[in-house]
Amino acid sequence: MRTRLSPNPLATVRNLGILAHVDAGKTTVTERMLFLTGAVHKRGEVHEGTTVTDFDAQERDRGITIFAAAVSCDWDGHRINLIDTPGHVDFADEVERSLRVLDGAVAVFDAVAGVEPQSESVWRQADRHGVPRIAFVNKLDRAGADLDAAVESIRTRLGAVPLVVQLPIGREDGFTGVVDLVRMRALTWQGEVCAETAVPEALAAEAVRRRRLLEEAVAELHAGALDEFCASGALGEATLRAALREITTAGDGVVVLCGAAYRNRGIEPLLDAVVAYLPSPLDVPADVPADPDAPFAGLVFKVQSGTTGRRTFLRVYAGTLRKGDTVLDAATGRTERVGRVLRVQAERHEDVALAVAGDIVALVGLKSARAGTTLCAPGAPVVLEPPTVAEPVVSVAVEAVRRADAGRLTAALARLAEEDPSLAVRTDPETGQTVLSGMGELHLEVAAEKLRRDHALDVRVGRPRVTYRETVTEGVGGFTYRHVKQDGGAGQFAHVVFDVRPSEDEFAFGSAVVGGRVPQEYVRAFEAGCRDALAEGPLGGHLVTGLAVTLTDGATHSKDSSEMAFRTAGRLGLREALRSCRMTLLEPVVEVTVTVPEDAVGSVLGDLAARRGRVSGSTGRSGTAVVTATVPLAELFGYATRLRSRTQGRGAFTARPVGYAPAPA
Repeated sequence: MRTRLSPNPLATVRNLGILAHVDAGKTTVTERMLFLTGAVHKRGEVHEGTTVTDFDAQERDRGITIFAAAVSCDWDGHRINLIDTPGHVDFADEVERSLRVLDGAVAVFDAVAGVEPQSESVWRQADRHGVPRIAFVNKLDRAGADLDAAVESIRTRLGAVPLVVQLPIGREDGFTGVVDLVRMRALTWQGEVCAETAVPEALAAEAVRRRRLLEEAVAELHAGALDEFCASGALGEATLRAALREITTAGDGVVVLCGAAYRNRGIEPLLDAVVAYLPSPLDVPADVPADPDAPFAGLVFKVQSGTTGRRTFLRVYAGTLRKGDTVLDAATGRTERVGRVLRVQAERHEDVALAVAGDIVALVGLKSARAGTTLCAPGAPVVLEPPTVAEPVVSVAVEAVRRADAGRLTAALARLAEEDPSLAVRTDPETGQTVLSGMGELHLEVAAEKLRRDHALDVRVGRPRVTYRETVTEGVGGFTYRHVKQDGGAGQFAHVVFDVRPSEDEFAFGSAVVGGRVPQEYVRAFEAGCRDALAEGPLGGHLVTGLAVTLTDGATHSKDSSEMAFRTAGRLGLREALRSCRMTLLEPVVEVTVTVPEDAVGSVLGDLAARRGRVSGSTGRSGTAVVTATVPLAELFGYATRLRSRTQGRGAFTARPVGYAPAPA
């Protein structure tokens, strides 16, 4: 089926994301892709604030990607729907929602730094979603750039099998091109012009050696290639290409390319690799078949409000969606009418008549759909698995400077939480303050700035505070709770006996009741009540995690027992039982990677120790030292300023969450 939006069959559609650590150059890679494909007529630059995908004012001010941006372009007869994702750990939830609707990805790595902490995090996210990837080692023109070292870090830190298909021509500032090891041809760039020539004589022997290594690696991973390799001692170009595609789609290996995006070197072969090796919607297992003629089904992955109104970003998995169609929200049962269907180019958009399976579009006219919502044909309801939402770890109190703006602030915060599900808004029951929670200091700074810029609100923001958890370190056995309520009419009765013990899981429940003393429906109600009780622990009202509850006995009343009574017994009984358990407060901890001059290492190590940090490693690299440590998140507030002052502005650090650990008494 061919349409204005998708003039190509599904086999020629590529839905991919660009993933990387912050500052690895993924937005520059995206910009060069858009320029080469003719989607834009002028290259945007991050440092000039002129990029297409980093269009938000804060992104341009800060020079980083904050919000995932969708764009489309065409290359070699293929439609490429591309999402440029954030690289900062505070916006990992944007990456998570994007990965849920993508079929493939390009992971960008810095040729000097190799695999960095957030590179590893987004790689693991892609692993969880089963998203096939190719790798692009960027910035080969930098001093200290080393393709082999970067590839080795992919192998050792990510556990991937890298399949290097290019050999650089020149080093560092002398990097001018690559040898394509699949076609055994050289590609060189002079300005924006790419020339194809024979392999330079000086690199001929090395190119043959590396081609042989590539063939051997592919033969180990692909049965068909192994047969040809054993029969002839080599692999033909067609066999090698086909095998690389199948290996990539299966996730058994990662094709590695290289270049220098800022200097326009290496982007054309990267686009060719996207087309050649990454899967189409037809190649990826899905909840529903990718059939344009099937009933419509799509998954919302982003909601955005702006001057053009509310836009709902959607991946169409099956069927065809037209302007004016009525769609069903599978979770709520509500129906809504699609006012417009938009092909999106970051902040720009173009009206189209329809979207078909495999497309990524934005819809106008929907009022209630949220990220993770399944939209489908009213006559064919289906629920697609939504992306997971990360739990906030940092909170701040927010209030309007002018009392008259309190209502507007409440509405604006609700809109922020609608656009970004990793933001949470609540009212503190003790102080009455409005509390905004998110994934980190920067995440909350960006949210507060959006209140000021986008909603014209003058707000005061309190100091950040971390979100704690509570857990059981020593449980209780045979705890008895009796819930009896008699106030006229039907009463409530539930008698339960249960054990509470520590668990490796967040919450585990079991029943050891025999003889039918507690009916199964009441057991389920008791479990639901226990889950209700986890919202507030006895130490400070924090979320409770890491415990197991086993119902061992109980009793019912012929008239007064009900599911409601047993749910209430679960909620109140577990709360009372937790007061008898030995509890411990847990605090969020992060792994920090600090890069500093060698002469500042001692000072930095002392500062980390004062912040209760535990150093796990230290390596040297070109006059700098890279220190890795695990530090409580609460101790990192203001660390960026402190690090700059200790290193005369030459130090930098990144952090990624690694879970929770017991807090000191």
